Amino acid sequence: MSPTAPYPPPANPLSSFFGVFRYSRRALSLVWQTSPAMMLGLALCTLVAGVLPAVATWVGQLIVDGVVSAMETYRTAEEPDLWDTITPVLGWVALEGGIIALIALAQRGLSAQQSLLRALLGQKVNVMILEKAGTLSLGQFEDSELYDKLTRARREASTRPLGLVNKTFSLLQNAISLTSFGVLLVQFSPWALLILVAGALPVFISEAKFSGDAFRLFRWRSPQTRMQMYLETVLAREDSIKEVKLFGLESLFLQRYRDIFTRLFSEERLLTLRRESWGFILGLLGTLTFYAAYGWVVVETITGALTLGQMTMYLMVFKQGQAALSASLTAISGMYEDNLYLSNLYEYLEQPTDVEHGTLTQGEVPGDGLRFEGVSFAYPGGEEVLHNISLHLKPGQSLALVGENGSGKTTLIKLLTRLYQPTQGRILLDGSDLRDWDAETLRQRIGVIFQDFVRYQLQVGENLGVGDMHAFDDEQRWQSAAHQGMADDFIHRMPKGYRTQLGRWFKNGQELSGGQWQKIALSRAYMRENADILVLDEPTAAMDAAAEAEVFARFREHSRDKMTILISHRFSTVRSAEDIVVIDQGHIIEHGTHEALLAQNGRYATLFHLQAKGYQ
Repeated sequence: MSPTAPYPPPANPLSSFFGVFRYSRRALSLVWQTSPAMMLGLALCTLVAGVLPAVATWVGQLIVDGVVSAMETYRTAEEPDLWDTITPVLGWVALEGGIIALIALAQRGLSAQQSLLRALLGQKVNVMILEKAGTLSLGQFEDSELYDKLTRARREASTRPLGLVNKTFSLLQNAISLTSFGVLLVQFSPWALLILVAGALPVFISEAKFSGDAFRLFRWRSPQTRMQMYLETVLAREDSIKEVKLFGLESLFLQRYRDIFTRLFSEERLLTLRRESWGFILGLLGTLTFYAAYGWVVVETITGALTLGQMTMYLMVFKQGQAALSASLTAISGMYEDNLYLSNLYEYLEQPTDVEHGTLTQGEVPGDGLRFEGVSFAYPGGEEVLHNISLHLKPGQSLALVGENGSGKTTLIKLLTRLYQPTQGRILLDGSDLRDWDAETLRQRIGVIFQDFVRYQLQVGENLGVGDMHAFDDEQRWQSAAHQGMADDFIHRMPKGYRTQLGRWFKNGQELSGGQWQKIALSRAYMRENADILVLDEPTAAMDAAAEAEVFARFREHSRDKMTILISHRFSTVRSAEDIVVIDQGHIIEHGTHEALLAQNGRYATLFHLQAKGYQ
């Protein structure tokens, strides 16, 4: 769908309206799980706030009629006693004052509990969203449609459950009030109830219709909104701003940001104007019905059918009843809208995930090493990026992967670490399919540094500790890993050593050079002392030649009894591997030792001589 195309209308408006209310029960259950005590408190305060307004109105009638009666008594009595005359009326006044105080207390109780629940529930829902994210596969994170669902869930859903519960209790409160007002109104005339409903219903239908339109607009424009968020990030992050400034991209990206906003705002403005215009026109009907009822009550009072106190009561009942009915219908409309947005949350939370069924902690053929047997891989809806890959890497052997960017080398590593699953073939570790291995056991056996490793805005030691969560806070392991990764020298020179904050996001944070960050990432891989598969994906791209030589000298010493996989464009590094695989567009085209591949005079030899010529 093009960005300027109109957002689609619902297929069946009526079924769409009632269908979304299925999330109300789940929202109530979610709030109950968050705090049963506060939800019961909300119910109690709602009951009090719903019943007492009608009682106060009734007491108001008694006050007015009592005043009229007291005035008559005081004027006609031969020896009037003011205190005896006004005492009954003052009693009703005191009672009404107490009722109003209880209503105010109930409203304060509602406000306090809603505020506290908002914080608790927002945290609970955000945790649910993040926990679900932890179960998604890498492939799902790379799916733009699923990412839109995640974005929509994070933007709105953390506040909607409480909003829905608040509106539910508001509806309950107003329903109680309406029942109370209805008991009083029906004594005047059953037609009064019909007038009350007729005045509020058109506005309700209008609000429900435009709430649905607003939600469909919100869903339709999720990709554009996500692009806006991305442009904000690029223009306001330290890891991107240097290129933005260097290439003069500020005006281009800012203009795109403005263009997206202009397009989205024009759609929202049109919807808002239509919504408010119809709301005003239809709202006039409610005003007309109220004043029609007003005139009716006045006529009945003039003709003597009603007392002055009854007139006052019925006018208040009409006004408050209309407000309560309007609030009830607004709550239903709001519940409809909240249910729509909650569908985003549950649509995301119910996204199917690949369940890890593996339980093995040891392979069927210990010591057999790593095997790729006819492995192919294709992204969902895309062409194959790996074709019929077959390899065998034994303990103590080293394998180097060589090929142009995009040839499939890193994808191969993601298959090894079970971030992806092969579309054909299988990968075996010690004779057992990777799918059958317990995920945590498998990943503990693998130490990996990706080319696009994460630069965590954490302390130095914690940046190392993330390599092995079992030793996250172990300073001795930090120091050992940093020594092996050649990071210990510059760490010791930092203000607080391993407790130094890295990155610029937080106060006193220290930024590192590209080579230093690479040593941090390399040390992170060394944190896994029990790992017998070591994978380095361009581990020294940002290092100088001397540092690179020392890194690989230590790496060879550390990996003597392990399986090692190295991805690099530097042939000075690659040539030391016992087995070299050349990959081109997902196919293995050459395979052998450095000397054997040079003798073949194929792609590897061509690339090697080209690079060697650059050093002459």
